[in-house]
Amino acid sequence: MNHKFILIFIVLVILLAGCNLSAPAISPTVVPSSLPSLEFVQPTPIVLASPTSNPTTIPIPPPATFLSTQQEILDRAAEVITAFKDKDMVSLSAYVHPEMGLRFSPYAYVKDTDQVFPLEMIAGLMDDNTVYTWGMYDGSGEPIVLSFPDYYPKFIYDVDFADAPQVALNHRLGVGNSIDNSLEFYPGSMIVEYYFPGFDAQYAGMDWRSLRLVFTEYNSIWVLVGIIHDQWTI
Repeated sequence: MNHKFILIFIVLVILLAGCNLSAPAISPTVVPSSLPSLEFVQPTPIVLASPTSNPTTIPIPPPATFLSTQQEILDRAAEVITAFKDKDMVSLSAYVHPEMGLRFSPYAYVKDTDQVFPLEMIAGLMDDNTVYTWGMYDGSGEPIVLSFPDYYPKFIYDVDFADAPQVALNHRLGVGNSIDNSLEFYPGSMIVEYYFPGFDAQYAGMDWRSLRLVFTEYNSIWVLVGIIHDQWTI
């Protein structure tokens, strides 16, 4: 048995030697002598402005100065009063509403039946002898039937309103028995009142006079739409 085992062992050795079962050679990884370095760029730091530093000053122009609406209307009213004082209806026509014309009210309560003149008639009113009905006289109730030149000294410029001691905007100064519906009749309007508190002490102020000029806005311009005369009524 031992001889057979030895013989088999010898045969196996011979077979293995003839087959050349050696493993292939593996090339080793070449490691460079110096590795590349990773380069980082230092970030630029954020510089915060110091609260005590002086920033660049950007000059801001001052706002434009605009004339206030109230002052504009008061100025226009003064020019209208001057035109009435001078009986200059041509100059007055430059202030009249081009579509609504100009309404004349003999007393504080404005009515639809009050006389209204279109713009194109204003300039010639002082030369117009046509007789118009302007309303009713206070007290008697008789119709006020007058030409414009006759109406003017009774219900427009019966006192020198250009020299009135008191002027108010959207505030009634002369108060009598007549209802003042001007702000309701002319919504959104501005009303300038020229007022005399009285002339003769014996009447204790009952002889006051007011003339109110009614302005409304048209194409961004305040134009004249109403003339309201007021006085003490029964």
